[in-house]
Amino acid sequence: MKDIVRDTLNKYHWDKQKIHDFRKVLLDWYDENRRDLPWRQTKNPYFIWVSEIMLQQTQVQTVIPYYLRFIDTLPTIEALAKVDKEALYLLWQGLGYYSRVNNMQTAAQQIMANFDGQLPADYDQLLSLKGIGSYTAAAIASIAFDIPKAAVDGNLMRITARLFELDLDISQASSKKVFEGLLNTLIDPHRPGDFNQALMDLGATIMTPSNPTPELSPLKAFDASYQNGTAHLYPVKKKKVKQSHHYFLAYYVQDDSGRALMRQHSQQELLSRLWHFPMIEVSQLNEGLTKDELLQPLYEWLTTTASNILEETGHSASNTPAIKDKLEIRPTDNERYLFDQFPMVKHVFSHRVWHVQIIPVRLHQVALPLELTDQIKWVTAKDVDQLAVSSLQEKLMQHILDYMGEGEG
Repeated sequence: MKDIVRDTLNKYHWDKQKIHDFRKVLLDWYDENRRDLPWRQTKNPYFIWVSEIMLQQTQVQTVIPYYLRFIDTLPTIEALAKVDKEALYLLWQGLGYYSRVNNMQTAAQQIMANFDGQLPADYDQLLSLKGIGSYTAAAIASIAFDIPKAAVDGNLMRITARLFELDLDISQASSKKVFEGLLNTLIDPHRPGDFNQALMDLGATIMTPSNPTPELSPLKAFDASYQNGTAHLYPVKKKKVKQSHHYFLAYYVQDDSGRALMRQHSQQELLSRLWHFPMIEVSQLNEGLTKDELLQPLYEWLTTTASNILEETGHSASNTPAIKDKLEIRPTDNERYLFDQFPMVKHVFSHRVWHVQIIPVRLHQVALPLELTDQIKWVTAKDVDQLAVSSLQEKLMQHILDYMGEGEG
C-alpha cells in the first residue's frame, strides 16, 4: 500500500510544496464557504459523535432537527447510557436504521464503564466502541481532538480518485487502504478536522457524483481528471448488488373494543425492536384467495404464538382457545378477495424490497394470552403514539385508516 501511495504522489509530482499549497487552497475555500451546521459550532466530542452517527445514510437537512432534539433531551453520554429504550427509539423515530442508535447506547455504556464517561481522545480506543468504525473514529478524532486522521467516506474517495485518476474499485477494502494512505499524507496536521470537513463539503456541493460544475472547484489546479477531461470516469465502483423482493401479509387485527394487535420485532429481525402489525412472509401474493386461505397464515401464527406463550409462562398449551371461527375479514361482503382489493405498501431497504399487503381483520370474543409477553400488545390509537414504530409501520397505519375510512378528513 505504501508503494502505491508513493508512486501515485510521484506520478503527479506531489512534493511537500504542492501538498502545502493544496492544504492552503482547500482550507481557504472552506473558511469562505463552509456550511453553517449546528454540530460545527461545538468541540463537544459527544455532540460530534451523535451528529456523525445520524449523518450515516441520512441527508444533512433531515438530520438537523433530530440532532437538536436528541442533544437537548440527552445532553450527556451518561443520559444516553441510561435512557429507557422506548424513549430512545421515539427520539430516533423517522431516521431509520435503528441499529445505529442501539449501538450508540451500547457504546455509551462502554464509555461509562471503561472511560470515566468521556469519549477517549484516541483513535484506536474510539474504534473499540460499539458502532464506531474507521470513518466515524477518524471524524471524531480529527474534529473533536485535532488528531490528523483522514475520515474516508464516499465524498473523500470520489475527490481523491479524481485528483489522482485512481482506477481502484472504491467498494473494495483494499482500495480504501490506499485512499486512507493518500489522504493521511495530504491532511493538514494543524487543522485536521477542518480539512476533513472541507472535503466533505466540497464533495457534497461541487465535486458531486454528477460533477455538473467542475470549473467551480477550488482544487481544479490539483485535479488530474479535470485537466485531462476524465472526471466522468472516476470513481470506479462495481455494480450494486441486485435487490431481492419479499412478500408479506400484514394483519390489522382489531378486537371487539377496537384495539389493534401490535408485535415488537426481535433483535434477529429487520426493523428490530420496533412495533408493527403482525406480518407473515409468503412466497407470493395471490389473486382470488378465499376467506379461509387469506386467514390461514394469521390463524396459524396466532395459535402457535399463544401456545408458545402459555408454555413459556408455565401454563398448559392445551388451554389455547379455538379462534378459527372468531376471525372475520373486513369488509365481509365478498367470498373471494382480489389481489388489489386491500391496500399494498412497498418499502425499500438497501438490497431488498418488501411488498406488504394489509388485511383488516376482526377477532371476536376470544381471550388470547398474548399480553403475557412484552413483545405483543393490544393497543388503542392513543397507545400507538407511545410505541417506537418504523416508517414502514407508519405507512401501513395510514393506508389501512384510509382504506377503512378512518383517516383524517
